[in-house]
Amino acid sequence: MPTVMVIGASRGIGLELVRQYAQDGWRVHATTRTPAQPGVLGTLRGDTVLHALDVRSDAQLAALAAAVATEGIDVLIHNAGVSERGMSRQAIMAINAEAPIKTSVALLPAVLRSTEKKLVLMTSQLGARYGSRRSLGLYGDSKAALNDHFRELAPAWGKAGIVAIVMHPGWVRTAMGGKGAPLAVTESVTGMRRVIAQLTAVEHGRFWTWNGREHPW
Repeated sequence: MPTVMVIGASRGIGLELVRQYAQDGWRVHATTRTPAQPGVLGTLRGDTVLHALDVRSDAQLAALAAAVATEGIDVLIHNAGVSERGMSRQAIMAINAEAPIKTSVALLPAVLRSTEKKLVLMTSQLGARYGSRRSLGLYGDSKAALNDHFRELAPAWGKAGIVAIVMHPGWVRTAMGGKGAPLAVTESVTGMRRVIAQLTAVEHGRFWTWNGREHPW
């Protein structure tokens, strides 16, 4: 049975990733900051294990890595992120740019123990630096920094046998995306899962969209 871990699974895209993978018979590890109050996440059927994780907590990250120390994680998806509303630049950078890399590094041994060895970091087209814009906004800057960190590490990850990508999920109708977004959560997640399932070493180290298009950096 394949295993997936979804970082940031309490709502929106993360919750739907858990629901779809569990429904298809995967073993699912799902992180939330409040596992004692999981909400809808706690009602999902299937082989789902909840873990406490605030992505800024080194202690909780170490505990998560220890919890899967004997398992392989076929697909690791780092979905946790925040918008720029009501948060400092330092906090947004810590959550959106730094935490995905720290989490990936901590869980790399579990990914390497698996069969599929796939790693997906959720980014955004708002973090693409192409074109003439100097500032991408605070949220965009954080995603651009994530993309830059990813590209620095991708060659070594590829040599280790991991297939790693960053992915834009589309503009999705979630609490972050807003009610006016054109894309339903189910459609975005279904598309992303299709892309993830088809990943090979050829796609490694690149920037993909939910519907399988390569995005410029």
